Amino acid sequence: MFDVLLTDEEKAIRDEVRSFVRDKVDRELIIKMDSKEKEYPYEFVKAAGDANLLGLRFEKKYGGRELGWVAEMAAIEEVGVLGIALSCAYSLPSIIGEGIAKFGTEEQKREYLLPTLQGKRIGGEGLTEPRSGSDFFGTVTTAIKKGDSFIINGEKRFVAGGVGADYFLIYAKTDFKAKPHESLSAFLIDRDHGVRVEEEYELMGCRGMGAARIVFENLEVPETALLGETNKGADVFNAMMVPERLTSAAGSVGMGQAALEIAIRYADKREAFGRKIRRFEGISFKVAKCMTDLDAARGLVFRAAKVADTGRWCRKEVSQAKAFATEAGFRAVHEAMQIMGGIGYTDVYPIERLYRDARLATIWTGSNEVQWLIIQNEVF
Repeated sequence: MFDVLLTDEEKAIRDEVRSFVRDKVDRELIIKMDSKEKEYPYEFVKAAGDANLLGLRFEKKYGGRELGWVAEMAAIEEVGVLGIALSCAYSLPSIIGEGIAKFGTEEQKREYLLPTLQGKRIGGEGLTEPRSGSDFFGTVTTAIKKGDSFIINGEKRFVAGGVGADYFLIYAKTDFKAKPHESLSAFLIDRDHGVRVEEEYELMGCRGMGAARIVFENLEVPETALLGETNKGADVFNAMMVPERLTSAAGSVGMGQAALEIAIRYADKREAFGRKIRRFEGISFKVAKCMTDLDAARGLVFRAAKVADTGRWCRKEVSQAKAFATEAGFRAVHEAMQIMGGIGYTDVYPIERLYRDARLATIWTGSNEVQWLIIQNEVF
């Protein structure tokens, strides 16, 4: 147990979110999302907003609780047991909210941040493009100033909420002569400004989040849509990567823990060759190794969160937590399926869904290869 690392306030929010996950989330919603009957979990987001559980770190006047990063990580681990789709839906208000809270005007905070944390508006973020995923600053979407407006052209893909979100935080090139890191600006764009869904993706996992490719074609937005300063999009991006990667890390720990606990209970009941299969080292050692990995991952997540709470530069710690925790979570789900054998490969248990979900966590929000690149750069 990691209670020794948490304050009473942090333990209280963890337990509150655990109760919400257990008592307020309809299991049929998860099934409908995974079977593609549901395009976006609006009711889940609204319920979390009604319970004042979204964006825990933000000011109370904008719908938050003014808690710290550690409290939010304890909360997202609890949501992670539901799988990566609902974990994503829960995290997006925090990820997008970070950009708005730090760089937005008072009007933008009232128009976007407040209703987002109340569960009344859904936000999506546009990062990846057909030619720029890990090479984020290779973005080719453009925003050209015209009077008191910007004309935006380009596209973003793999946008969670591409189908479902009310608005998007996107990045576009505004300076065509500057270095890549000094050429982008961030914008808040309402769907009804003219955002077009070009393609909704069929995904291996993370279903029911409306992942899509969205297109901006001569889309005109007022200059008030600019988030932060012109050509300072890198600052917004770097700030958002802290919750983006930390929530991925903590959610993966939750997925791994959920799968492993199912496998542990199964191993304590299932018998082979006259004894419970947990008595075989081929099984019990898998449990021991995975639990150790998950505990180590929690340690890295909470350490990174504590550094983030100080306001210090925490790029190395965040990348370490993201890379290690997402791989530990995936290994735990993988070994849980191996422990359970054929029944784990069916939909009788949620292991196969968690397996499909956990695989994504090592790719998105900056692949783990990118995280290792960041870590070595920070070390050197």
